[in-house]
Amino acid sequence: MVKEELYITVPSVFRCPISLDVMKSPVSLCTGVTYDRSSIQQWLESGHNTCPATMQVLPSKDFVPNLTLHRLINLWVQSSTRRPGSDSPRLLQAATPAISEVQAKLLIEKIESESCADSLSKVVEFVSFCEENRRFVVTLDGFVEVIACVLTRKCVEIEALEMSVRILDLILGEDGVKERLNKLILKSNQENNILSAIVLILQNGSLNSKIKSVRVLDSLALDSESKRKIADSQNLIFILLHLLKTSNNQSLNDAVTSFLTTVSITRSIKSLLIQNGAVEILSNTLTEKSLKLLAILCTSSEGRLAIGSEPKWAAGIVEKLLKMSKTATEDAVLVLWSMCCVSKDEKVKEEVAKGNGVTKILVVMQREGEGNVKMMCRDLVKALRAGCKDRCLGSYETKTTHIRPC
Repeated sequence: MVKEELYITVPSVFRCPISLDVMKSPVSLCTGVTYDRSSIQQWLESGHNTCPATMQVLPSKDFVPNLTLHRLINLWVQSSTRRPGSDSPRLLQAATPAISEVQAKLLIEKIESESCADSLSKVVEFVSFCEENRRFVVTLDGFVEVIACVLTRKCVEIEALEMSVRILDLILGEDGVKERLNKLILKSNQENNILSAIVLILQNGSLNSKIKSVRVLDSLALDSESKRKIADSQNLIFILLHLLKTSNNQSLNDAVTSFLTTVSITRSIKSLLIQNGAVEILSNTLTEKSLKLLAILCTSSEGRLAIGSEPKWAAGIVEKLLKMSKTATEDAVLVLWSMCCVSKDEKVKEEVAKGNGVTKILVVMQREGEGNVKMMCRDLVKALRAGCKDRCLGSYETKTTHIRPC
């Protein structure tokens, strides 16, 4: 006969705020909060002089047994351990995280002095459990800085670094976290650098940790100063492009491409990307995110030259032209316009025309309202009409005044 297992939720008042277990010997502090005797003794004997739940300073560390609660717990346990008419025990299951808020505070104190992967793992479990837990830890004085500090310490095991990045990724959406981390990155020096630890994770960490690391980097690039510092750090551009070239994981590739798009704000960063093969990597994938970055790179003459080195890439863009979102279509048009109208690359024009590019560009132009995209489409039709078999386009004229790339 199969034993039937029934699950019940333990009343929260019966749980110790520190251990989260059902209290065996409930005792109350002078603050009125009740704990299990063994848990509160351990807290007080470790040197604390506050109530763990309220953080009030204790005028007295004495505690008294809570006999009423003890009696209620005993009655509840007796009624819950057996089903009426059956000898099968009932199993208790709590809809609570593995650690409490009090334990989280203790773990943070421990992490501040010792970068222990086990302690960080428990904090990960706590902040993963619910939004309330994430809000709670962010309000703790110095929590963000303590977790970030793990990344700056020397000789920290890779598991601890990965746990720290995972915690940061989980709390990035909370108020003020990005700004606090941004300041830490700008203040850090070469020898004590958060970015160095993230680079180490990108090189040696798990796939999941790499994705989270890139997301953290992207979220911290809040202004031009932080974008330049992050992009210039620790051969980061080369490492990310290598990941983009070798990874088959779309989530990682999307995260890397989004980050590279975010930091591509200066001519020097664009040049660094181009020199390290970004155009070839992006042109061979042609996702919507890679088109966004290609559109940025083609605003420089160096980028246009790189794209023109392999005309078949333009044919690939034409092939996808009517199969993408509106934003990606606009990026594709910008790349084609840059090559055909700014660089006037004849080989690219030939590839675009051979791929039925004129017809597709006309379709895009017809569904666009007035604006730069429609004007670029007109320019493209005019530039491509000489090679188009449809001679009715021969008299098509355009007048544009939009700003061209440098």
